Amino acid sequence: MTILTRPAARSSHKPRVHWFKRIDAAYTAWRHRRHLDELDAFMRRDIGLSDSEIHRETQRKFWDVPQNWRL
Repeated sequence: MTILTRPAARSSHKPRVHWFKRIDAAYTAWRHRRHLDELDAFMRRDIGLSDSEIHRETQRKFWDVPQNWRL
């Protein structure tokens, strides 16, 4: 006699949460880069970044988040 069992239900909650976290991280990176680009010369010097460093950072793609932000 064969006992039929239903396959274990897959939780669709975790993959959705994963994508929401990635989207949130990308949006946060984009927002930070936008604010960084809007700093005046005094504030740029105050945080210790050169214009070329700020330009390089603000030209990164929005999904290119720091390694420690990745899941």
